[in-house]
Amino acid sequence: MKKYKAISMFSGGLDSILSTKLMLNQNIDVVALHFSNPFCFCVEGLKGIEEVTKQLGVPLKKVDVGIGYLRMLKNPKHGYGKNLNPCIDCRIYILKKAKKIAVELKADFIFTGEVLNERPMSQHRQAMEIIENETGLKNKILRPLSAKLFPQTDIEKQGIVDRSQLLAINGRSRKPQIALAKKFGIEQYPSPAGGCLLTCKEYSKKLNDLFDHKKKISIKDVTVLKIGRHFRFNKNKIIVGRNEEENKQLIVTKSKIDYFFEVPNIGSPTTILKGPKTKKVIEIAAKLTAFYSDSKNIKNEVKFGKERTDKTIIVKSPDLNEVNDLRV
Repeated sequence: MKKYKAISMFSGGLDSILSTKLMLNQNIDVVALHFSNPFCFCVEGLKGIEEVTKQLGVPLKKVDVGIGYLRMLKNPKHGYGKNLNPCIDCRIYILKKAKKIAVELKADFIFTGEVLNERPMSQHRQAMEIIENETGLKNKILRPLSAKLFPQTDIEKQGIVDRSQLLAINGRSRKPQIALAKKFGIEQYPSPAGGCLLTCKEYSKKLNDLFDHKKKISIKDVTVLKIGRHFRFNKNKIIVGRNEEENKQLIVTKSKIDYFFEVPNIGSPTTILKGPKTKKVIEIAAKLTAFYSDSKNIKNEVKFGKERTDKTIIVKSPDLNEVNDLRV
């Protein structure tokens, strides 16, 4: 008998782990396809996606979503959810890529960890139909966890998988998945709270600000949004580190023309100034650095520069209202 091969749309979350396990139990060769996405934190807190797939005993193929993802994100055809989450367009984008990879790997079908009505924007029936139609995968995507709630796919009709061994999970409760994980002896998996930064209000505000002030967006640009406190003054972006680790990250990610600021000889954040270096904005960046430092003084010396802090400015610490007015 022919042994079939399938692509698992593998986030590393519990649903994708369980759907993969269900296919392995049907003697399907599985390749876990993971799209590296700067907005996803599905496997944070674990040893990583490599460890998860190793425990399942399946090969892992990692693919970057690419710059095209950012173009989609800026103007999604099907719009956003509550924040800047373009869930339907995101699924269409990665499934189109997965479809090409499946051909390259000579896979017989693609399956996902989707659960009907689990996610409000992309996992209701109408949204799933839109996604299938626009990817050219109508009746060709298997959803093992909810398969019995849908008409039979071509995969089931052809006898590639046994429909009787598939499930009918519905809704947002995670109890069925947790019970199934226990049955399979799966003890380590990400918290259900894990997911996508684009659903977070604060991150979405920073991303919106970036879209408003920069035409060409890079992966580095959206990654920096995860670091520090962000402030806006006209064409300038000011980022203030929140701890020692973020201070180090800001220095590593800053461009050669960015200024960085510190209050000497005291606990101080690192502040990065992007954009035109006017006298006014230099003063603002220095004030923000002083505000978040450990200094209790009304006036503070702040050091700044491009490659090293070889310039000095004396500033008064701003009040909280002034700081909040600049906050993104």
